[in-house]
Amino acid sequence: MIPDHSTSRRAMLSRTALGFGSLALNAMLGEQAVKAESTDATSLPPPAPRSPHFAARAKSVVFLFMQGGVSHVDTFDPKPALDKYDGQEPPFKRTRIKFAKRGNLLKSPWKFRPTGESGIPMSSLWQHLPKVADELCMVHSVCDTNVAHGGATMKLFTGSDLSVRPSLGSWISYGLGTEDADLPSYINICPSSIHGGVNNWGAAFLPSNHQGVPLGTPGYPNSPATTARFKYMNASNVGRLERMQLQLMRDLAAQDGFRDAELDARLQTFELAFRMQMAAPKALDLSAETKETRNLYGMDQKPTEDFGRQCLMARRMVERGVRFIQVNHAGSLSSQGIPSNEQWDQHGYLEKGHAANAAQIDLSITGFLQDLRARGLLDDTLVVWAGEFGRRPTSQAGDGKNVGRDHHTDGFTIWMAGGGVKGGFRYGETDEFGYYTITQLKTE
Repeated sequence: MIPDHSTSRRAMLSRTALGFGSLALNAMLGEQAVKAESTDATSLPPPAPRSPHFAARAKSVVFLFMQGGVSHVDTFDPKPALDKYDGQEPPFKRTRIKFAKRGNLLKSPWKFRPTGESGIPMSSLWQHLPKVADELCMVHSVCDTNVAHGGATMKLFTGSDLSVRPSLGSWISYGLGTEDADLPSYINICPSSIHGGVNNWGAAFLPSNHQGVPLGTPGYPNSPATTARFKYMNASNVGRLERMQLQLMRDLAAQDGFRDAELDARLQTFELAFRMQMAAPKALDLSAETKETRNLYGMDQKPTEDFGRQCLMARRMVERGVRFIQVNHAGSLSSQGIPSNEQWDQHGYLEKGHAANAAQIDLSITGFLQDLRARGLLDDTLVVWAGEFGRRPTSQAGDGKNVGRDHHTDGFTIWMAGGGVKGGFRYGETDEFGYYTITQLKTE
């Protein structure tokens, strides 16, 4: 008879290092061992809510992603010097332009005015957002290192444009857990499948149950929010198949030495799928919303219907304790005769393109912030509005009358609201032309 020399990791730790390894392992896996003994399909709890190291104001994050790169000098960062020197060669050294020929300085086609009691400047692109100006904290000193959409988008959401790392939402899910056992802690509404795709909302080396769950079909252009659903939720044959897979994984997990963190994460994902069968349809059912609320988000108007519905879904997720919700303004404007690969990517047709984009989101975002405030949700919900980079204060040469702007990473604007940030406040600045972020402290 051939002796069995195989051993499990648990057995090995029990026999070595005076047993201290076994003590640590048993302490870490005690809860999992109890779970593995159960055959109940709902026995595995979701990640429990976790207390942060320091008291925090925000319980949830809503990230409003503007894909393509919004021009800061045409939206929130007015530069009178561009009006004065319009059409002239820039009086400063420019960084390398990758995607277009160099053009001269280009003034904004929109006029700026102070808004709210705080006087936050906004261009005439924004007709509704001034109503909530005093909720916004402008950050004018954002920079990036990658001028390509894909690299810049991955840098924005994962901190790296070279390697696959956990996304922002995954870290928040991992660090804070979830407040709702029946919904994912990280939901991505109508995400794009390009420029990094799932890597922008994946968990990488974190447990897979912390990755973003797409609501709506990831694709380009993004799927209409009017049909956004969690995939397979209504499939008649999925429940039985998933139960068989779940039971197989439980059987494997019961084998000593087989179970690991990734298997636990997969089990929790399957458990969540069962619980979502009841919770998700109710969360996505907008029929209970009043006509006034739907109109507040712009769902009664064609340009704002799609993005307004996404924002309303986000509010309903916030109410249910979802930690991180991403809302995507992504796709193409080609149906409107505006050539661009990404929504805000106006290498040409700047005036027409940015006007169309702003018209799609202006009312919806304003209504979203007003609704959060009225329901007492804004103080503990951090809203972030950002693209992957800005656009240059110079023109893209050779475009004739349909002038545009190239990608710009040396200084651009994002804004935040709620969640304890200081509203009606501007942080950081760019130089007089909006080209470089000013990092030196002023002495005068």
